Amino acid sequence: MIRISNLKYSAIPAYRQAGEFPACAKPRLPKPCAASRRFAKAGEIRIGNTMFKALKKKLVARLGPWFAYWTIRILACTLRFEEVDPDIPRQFWQKGTPIIIAFWHGRLMMMPMASYGGKKLSFLVSPHRDGQVVGGALKRFGFHAILGSTNRKGFSGFKQMINAQESDIAIVPDGPRGPCRQVQIGVIELAKLAGKAILPISFSASRRKLFNTWDQFLLPYPFSKGVFIWGEPIEVDQDGDRTHLKEKRTLLENRLNELTERADHYFDSPHPLSLPQGERRGRFDSQPM
Repeated sequence: MIRISNLKYSAIPAYRQAGEFPACAKPRLPKPCAASRRFAKAGEIRIGNTMFKALKKKLVARLGPWFAYWTIRILACTLRFEEVDPDIPRQFWQKGTPIIIAFWHGRLMMMPMASYGGKKLSFLVSPHRDGQVVGGALKRFGFHAILGSTNRKGFSGFKQMINAQESDIAIVPDGPRGPCRQVQIGVIELAKLAGKAILPISFSASRRKLFNTWDQFLLPYPFSKGVFIWGEPIEVDQDGDRTHLKEKRTLLENRLNELTERADHYFDSPHPLSLPQGERRGRFDSQPM
């Protein structure tokens, strides 16, 4: 007679009794479905994009200012500049009186090449990535960059600019994001609190490219002619009320638009303006701003 216990153990394969499984008998894991594979692949793509964006930001932050500086320098060497009414800022510089220099965001590129006769010039630039590239390039020109905005609610550099009593300040009153060619009230409030006059200036070129950007950015073509036109100073009463500030804002906006229109048509034929002798600057004549 065969014992039941023997039958019990004889019915179980030997490899199971030993706790081992041959390759053919190992349990198979379920294959991932197509949706799981797509999800994993999408995750890999997102990780790759994140790493690429981080690398791109580092490259822009490190190489952007250097590239912008040399682009302006090399392009300026091919241009021939003229300057209209340079005596307007010169009277302030000779007295050592700090001023605020205002120009549209779209005319920013060649402004470091305008002649500058003051002691120190600080540029207000956006705290965003593009602004930091501009700030880095301006430092290579020997200027000081203040991170901030022309909107006083976000005016992170407002106190710095008020405290910069011995420094001239260059500012774009429609920056950093517009609306295009509309002065923001923060510039006027800055002039009131700092007690500085606002001098508008504009730039244009005989041959130029206007980009379809929010600020209508101007790029002068190589070997063309460029012109800087200074406007009359705008004084802001330190005791002025809100109505006074709005009037000065409108005045600055209109004056900048007039200067820009004059600059754009400066090289039209017949020549709309005639410069006195000695007010023309060649490619390497005078110290840039």
